[in-house]
Amino acid sequence: MATENTEELRLPRSRQANERLHAMIPGGAHTYAKGDDQYPEDLAPVISHGRGAHVWDVDGNRYIEYGSGLRSVSLGHAHPRVIEAVRRELDRGSNFVRPSIMEVEAAERFLATVPTADMVKFAKNGSDVTTAAVRLARAVTGRARVAICADHPFFSVDDWFIGTTPMPAGIPAATTELTVVFPYGDLAATEELLTRYQDEIACLILEPATHTEPPPGYLAGLRELADRHGCVLIFDEMITGLRWSEAGAQGLYGVVPDLSTFGKALGNGFAVSALAGRRDLMERGGLRHSGERVFLLSTTHGAETHCLAAAMAVQTTYVEEGITARLHALGERLAAGVRDVAAGMGVGDHIVVRGRASNLVFATLDENRQPSQQYRTLFLRRLLAGGVLAPSFVVSSALDDADIDHTVDVVAQACAVYRKALDAADPTPWLGGRPVKPVFRPLA
Repeated sequence: MATENTEELRLPRSRQANERLHAMIPGGAHTYAKGDDQYPEDLAPVISHGRGAHVWDVDGNRYIEYGSGLRSVSLGHAHPRVIEAVRRELDRGSNFVRPSIMEVEAAERFLATVPTADMVKFAKNGSDVTTAAVRLARAVTGRARVAICADHPFFSVDDWFIGTTPMPAGIPAATTELTVVFPYGDLAATEELLTRYQDEIACLILEPATHTEPPPGYLAGLRELADRHGCVLIFDEMITGLRWSEAGAQGLYGVVPDLSTFGKALGNGFAVSALAGRRDLMERGGLRHSGERVFLLSTTHGAETHCLAAAMAVQTTYVEEGITARLHALGERLAAGVRDVAAGMGVGDHIVVRGRASNLVFATLDENRQPSQQYRTLFLRRLLAGGVLAPSFVVSSALDDADIDHTVDVVAQACAVYRKALDAADPTPWLGGRPVKPVFRPLA
């Protein structure tokens, strides 16, 4: 490490910067998942810069980083091919009064990479495109209700979703009542919901896969249910897009949704998202049809040339360099290492690695094998002390074997402390302050 992360990590400059952030920015960050409440007390690094799989905080500490940019930076920070593509556009202007030729080229590249879609429209963030998909589904079906998968943590900042979370303040109950939920992997329960609200549900929206693989036949079964009940099937591919295959989960599992949304890895940190889908649906937001118009997406900055150039470079890199396979290989090496050291330290049933190799998360369980924010705090504290910044174990392709090996060594040290806390049936002495908190909670 460039500056040694000692047993008791001290972050005075980060602490000061966090105070400045809270003084001016509600929550101290522009994304709740990046808030300092997600980290042990006084151990929330404020980042100075990053390169590849490493980031440096304002105190000069270097970390191996996982889950970069909330899974958006899958090629590593400042990836040469992406940066070169962006720089080429910066001197040519980024936003015009009419579409740029870059919009044609980016759409062609996207649809070549995701051939299951007929049309695409770009935006800046995931919420905009998922909400556009829901609006379109409501328009084409004439139905008001939206069915969301209960097992997936986030779809949008907009009312139709946030009203269903533990933070519904400011959202009318009448809006929330239009959103219903179905469990992942349970076709019978989903069919019962569609029957209960016969001819009322506009769409089923879900992440096609996340921390578990879809049960055999599940996605195909959802496709059949949507067709039979006349609702639109929407895949939220924010996470699965590119990480599961270049064409996302729909490309891997061979089940084609009516609409799908992409983002995160698509720009390698640059702001770009996409709504894609069937021509007859997407064209309802266009000019070449005779039906009622749908205000689908209209964003001032949605087609900034440098961000579209970034997306094109990302897709090219994935295809030409086999990035998805590399992410899986790195994730498999990491998961195996963590599981081995956890088992060796007697905490294999308490530090649990889950998910597809390219999208690993970890659970921290207490003496009764129940999820524990206190044990998560202990675990994160030891990782940070060892120079590992890991709210998850989601890999980027910039990691190398040495990074993985160092991470496993640090996890082993954390497991030794975890074992002591389990033996004492009390992690409190190892927390160093208040525990980390869940993002969605009714009170600060």
